[in-house]
Amino acid sequence: MSDATPTVENTNIEQTNIQSNSHDMKLLKVISLLMDYPSHELFADDTLDVCKDLVKNSRLISPAVRGEIADLIDSLTNLGELEAQARYDSLFERGRTLSLWLFEHVHGESRDRGQAMVDLMAQYEQAGFAIDAKELPDYLPMYLEFLAYQAVATGDEMQVRMDIADVSHILAVLGARLIDKQSEYASLFKALLQVAGQPLSLIDDELANMNKSEAVKLAEDSLEAIDSEWEEEMVDFLGAEQERCPSNQTQQHIAQTLGQQAQHNSVAPVHWVDFDQTSSRANSQSNELQSQSNHLKNNTLKEGVQ
Repeated sequence: MSDATPTVENTNIEQTNIQSNSHDMKLLKVISLLMDYPSHELFADDTLDVCKDLVKNSRLISPAVRGEIADLIDSLTNLGELEAQARYDSLFERGRTLSLWLFEHVHGESRDRGQAMVDLMAQYEQAGFAIDAKELPDYLPMYLEFLAYQAVATGDEMQVRMDIADVSHILAVLGARLIDKQSEYASLFKALLQVAGQPLSLIDDELANMNKSEAVKLAEDSLEAIDSEWEEEMVDFLGAEQERCPSNQTQQHIAQTLGQQAQHNSVAPVHWVDFDQTSSRANSQSNELQSQSNHLKNNTLKEGVQ
């Protein structure tokens, strides 16, 4: 019968599955702790050792990824609290490329981000998951803690996997950027993709896209490209003249007219002065005037005597 009451044996099997799932999903709590700011509590007591044991026993991720997360935990242990915090700040707290706020990668600063936060906050409240009022609901370590809580409360491992898969594109981008920076934190994003049943090739694809973008940027910023962009064209005076003139015939007509004017100016008579001839002519005229003056003077004297 479809409405038959479950037997004790079936109930025990279901409880065992829930306990098994909740134990596996503790990995999400571990990833949340490691991804969050390395506070004093992370280094207190044997917290890092417990995290390492849970990672080694997890069946949700591959041995290679388990080993990478173990290396991250060892690195944190060796660095100590202060140096780990300094490294974390330089990695996640500068710029938006490695922002751990999910909706910033989806909505940026648009109004849609605010509504998405309201919806996520309602989901937290409906599940009975209380959060720190100082933290935004889309903070990835908090979201992972919520999913770990849901795994224990509902035992629905498939739904938890689907929720992680919904943000797999963001996880792949962040993982690729961390690999590009040679950061051990990339192992956490690899683990989340595997929990969601997504291939790690998503990160490889993002790395390929990053390399292409970087190659294009380098090509645009290369000295050759800059020189080519700012290179001046050679000045072609003849071409410029041809562009200004309506035709070659007009250009020839102008040249011919200028030539004729020059020729006309060159044949204009030039009045040269012959200084010798001018001097003789002047002396002759002077002698003639002197002779006339003497003649008049003699006549005057003769008339006076008479």
